[in-house]
Amino acid sequence: MTESLYPLRVAAAPISWGVCEVPGWGHVLDARTVLGEMAALGLTATELGPPGYLPQDPVELRRLLETFGLTAVGGFLAVVLHRDRRDAVARAENAAALLAAAGAEVLVLAAATGFGGYDARTQLDGSEWSALVDTAAAIRDAAAGHGLRTVLHPHVGTHVESEAEVERFLADSDLDICLDTGHLLIGGTDPVRLAARHAERIGHIHLKDVRGALADQVRGGKLEYGEAVRRGLYVPLGDGDVDIAALVHTMRAAGYQGWYVLEQDAMLRPGDSARQARDDTGRSLRHLADIALAAAGI
Repeated sequence: MTESLYPLRVAAAPISWGVCEVPGWGHVLDARTVLGEMAALGLTATELGPPGYLPQDPVELRRLLETFGLTAVGGFLAVVLHRDRRDAVARAENAAALLAAAGAEVLVLAAATGFGGYDARTQLDGSEWSALVDTAAAIRDAAAGHGLRTVLHPHVGTHVESEAEVERFLADSDLDICLDTGHLLIGGTDPVRLAARHAERIGHIHLKDVRGALADQVRGGKLEYGEAVRRGLYVPLGDGDVDIAALVHTMRAAGYQGWYVLEQDAMLRPGDSARQARDDTGRSLRHLADIALAAAGI
């Protein structure tokens, strides 16, 4: 499957199988099951999921990934950036060391609120925003010491969520961003327009598709994010309201050579199998293959 997506670099992520850093998010499948599902789809690369999901020993981690023919791309880390800079940098340093030892390329950083989960947040004042930008830069420097790039992930329920916040971060920081098509749309940003305006600042891509009606309810404060996910906010690529083809074409035209990580955030209940996640991810892969083939004139 992945060979047909050349020259796109496509990876998976455990969140598509319901593995999330939020406590109580849902039933968590064991790592070998999730990695096996990825391999069964022909995927050969993955992000690592939340800290602690996969082995923390570098040798054990690489051995586990190699068992399933997978390489590490990067990892997601949500930390509070607007206060306690020392703690944030220390946590990022630990994550970066493991990622680098696993052969990964990128640390995907999010500006957590400190509330736990993504259903509530407050507005930052000027000094807190400056601290966020400065701490993100310090983490970028620490990760670079391990040979990693750092990107800031605009994300629902964090302090970089709305279009105004995304644009403000791009203006105030020199970090590149992770363009997450789903989280941007939910936060009120057209991901294709953002890509066209700031292609040179896109350092990593998470490909998601979402139901626009549910996204509108989350953005309008009528529905909590977690409940929207339970109701099917995320759908396979091509089934929602994100123009995935336009996004891919825009980034390819701009010369983007980075990863496209397939993510369909899911919540599993006890007793749920991995089959639905595999089927949904397979549909996303086929949609992406169709886009790649059309771009190649096939």
